[in-house]
Amino acid sequence: MGDLIQTDAGINNGNSGGPLINEAGEVIGINSVKIENAEGIGFAIPINLVKPIIEKIEKTGEFVEPSIGIYAYDKEVIQYLEEDLEFETGIYVVSINKNGAAYGKGLLVGDIICKIDGIELNKMNDLRKYIYTKNVGDEVTLEIERRGKRFEIKINLGKN
Repeated sequence: MGDLIQTDAGINNGNSGGPLINEAGEVIGINSVKIENAEGIGFAIPINLVKPIIEKIEKTGEFVEPSIGIYAYDKEVIQYLEEDLEFETGIYVVSINKNGAAYGKGLLVGDIICKIDGIELNKMNDLRKYIYTKNVGDEVTLEIERRGKRFEIKINLGKN
């Protein structure tokens, strides 16, 4: 997971999930994981990623995680893995789950997902944040770049 907030808040086995609070008393994240072999280094999920999940639970009483069934890298990460690959916007698809919503819909490994429903993507968290506002079964439109050409693919979100 990217864009985590590094914190020195005490996170121990069994007590993750508590709020990370700033000086003004505002919740800015959810404490999630600590580095086992380092003292006092933990990470929290940013609250803006969690808000859509909370809203769904408030409205429906549950959260079923919608998914397109891919694993992708941000442009900042892919440069370390694929030296010759450069792109301005989007996320680079590195695998497609054979049981996922995108499988068989025209998306390929190596494609760059530039937009979802017209919203520009630059990080995996951009995609997650948007998808978490949707429901399993909802249709989304992905704008894909492949070998310099752009086109759209429609996918109905599956369950993660």
